[in-house]
Order: sequence, then structure tokens, then C-alpha cells
Amino acid sequence: MSTLKDAKCGQTVKVVKIHGEGAVKRRIMDMGITKNTDIYIRKVAPLGDPVEVTVRGYELSLRKADAEMVEVQ
Repeated sequence: MSTLKDAKCGQTVKVVKIHGEGAVKRRIMDMGITKNTDIYIRKVAPLGDPVEVTVRGYELSLRKADAEMVEVQ
């Protein structure tokens, strides 16, 4: 299982599943990260936090903890 946190800069990945519970999962889904959505990894900060991605045509920064909950392929 690979997560959004493991994805490399310049890669485009597809969301398989979102792990997590309640409000946290809801917040990730509210950002437009849902099953079968393509996510382009724009930048990864030097220490890995945050990860900058492009989802549904807009740019988003995700904390490492949130990126870990998104399973991708």
C-alpha cells in the first residue's frame, strides 16, 4: 500500500481509498480528494512537510499526517 506521502515530486497518482475517521476524513474529502481523483505532486518540502499538490485544477498544501491517510496507486 502506498500513500500520498510516499509519492515523488512530478508524479501523478490516483486515489484508491481514504483512511481516517470522522472529521479528519470529511476534511480531506471536502478538499476535493475523493476516490478515483488524479493528484499531481507539485513540490515536496525539504523535510517532507508539507506536500504541494494539484487536485481538480487547484493547488493544495497537505500536512504529512493528512497525506498519510490517502492511499494511492
